[in-house]
Amino acid sequence: MTSTQITDMNAPDKPNLQDLRVSYDLDALDESSAPSDPFILFHDWLHDALQHQLPEPNAMTLATIGQGGIPTARIVLLKGLDDRGFHFYTNYQSRKGQELAENNRAAICFLWTARQRQVTARGLVWKLPHDEAKSYFAARPRSHQIGAWASTQSQIIPDRSHLESRAAELEAEYADKPIPCPPHWGGYSLVPDEIEFWQGRTSRLHDRLRYLREGNHWTRHRVSP
Repeated sequence: MTSTQITDMNAPDKPNLQDLRVSYDLDALDESSAPSDPFILFHDWLHDALQHQLPEPNAMTLATIGQGGIPTARIVLLKGLDDRGFHFYTNYQSRKGQELAENNRAAICFLWTARQRQVTARGLVWKLPHDEAKSYFAARPRSHQIGAWASTQSQIIPDRSHLESRAAELEAEYADKPIPCPPHWGGYSLVPDEIEFWQGRTSRLHDRLRYLREGNHWTRHRVSP
């Protein structure tokens, strides 16, 4: 950014980003009452987000590492959670899929602003069995199924009409027929070795609890904000 652009950001008609502040005082997070298993706490917080009808509470930022160590981040949707980890589905040939094929270490982040909470996790990402992908794919809306076939995700295309034409062709091809799961589409699971919970507090003295996996167990630590 040039010095001219920086000056422009401080002009009277521009938002003063330095004065944008929120006082966090909704809740607290204490290690004495937090469960020893981070997945229990995550389920509690996700349920809380659902109960408060937050928009897309299963949305999470997924950060992967590309060539030359350059990171890429995007929002994906959590579609499953079990002992294997946090599950999501995508095109294997997308940028995220290609980057995970080269380096399967990644990070995710959930932000529930209205509840002043954040959860981050880091770990290794592995493909889910394709039978699970096919089962989930079959349950998706038909338009989403068409989209999975029509989109060459992350590839450059000439314009939107190219995408819409491809979708129309597929609609005609599979008219009155079930749409199979594409071989290039499936699920991943991030298996965390670290999960951190952040609860906003007053005076920026936030609560942070970090769980670290040690074999089959987790250790819990309070982290300074």
